[in-house]
Amino acid sequence: MPFTYEGVSVRTVVIDGEPWFVLADLCKLLEIANPSNVASRLDPSGVNTLRLADGNRGNPNVTVVNESNMYEVVIRSDKPEAVAVRRWITAEVLPAIRKTGGYGQVAPKGEELLALAVLEARTMLAAKDQRIAELEPKAEVASRLLDADGDLSVRDAAQTLTRAGVKTGQGRLFADLARRQWISRAGDGRWRVLQYAIDHGFMSVIPQSHYHPKSGELVLDPPQPRVTPKGLQRLLSDLGG
Repeated sequence: MPFTYEGVSVRTVVIDGEPWFVLADLCKLLEIANPSNVASRLDPSGVNTLRLADGNRGNPNVTVVNESNMYEVVIRSDKPEAVAVRRWITAEVLPAIRKTGGYGQVAPKGEELLALAVLEARTMLAAKDQRIAELEPKAEVASRLLDADGDLSVRDAAQTLTRAGVKTGQGRLFADLARRQWISRAGDGRWRVLQYAIDHGFMSVIPQSHYHPKSGELVLDPPQPRVTPKGLQRLLSDLGG
């Protein structure tokens, strides 16, 4: 009985009521180059040679492996899709074989049970890693929002928004803040925060100064525009982050 997964045919046979898999087909599906090397590492009691009259040219003798060894092959595969292949076999192939008769549903035990446990653990770890990767940027933004002293420079705010999924940069964010009428250009070309943004808690300013290199006098610089946590949250909401 052949099964097809992403264009690759995996042939199966039932021997004494148990499903066996053509090893070469499994290796092709998992992109394993040498089936003979794989067979040498498997439990010999679960490896057999059969003559399959399936119409293919060439040597009709094929190496087949039992269900326990099939799981061993999948476990050893470094292909990222190996988990999806295992799910396909357990969710579609084996139930289909059971429905056609000759293969009773027997609870796994021994090495087969261990193989299933290892595969399931790998599946759970892969899902956990993917979820962590999805949540890390959002966690960083959340920490910014919850920080009482979390007012950000426009540059840092742009980087935080990018981490949250809103692709922007310092220049683009300045332009967006100007369109919102949170900031405007002063006569000297510098950005200044408008009172509207301050009153609504979207932005703040930090006084800046420097000492004159020759006279040593303190010189007041234009205040630096800062985005507050409330302003960052508003940007995230409006921009879809």
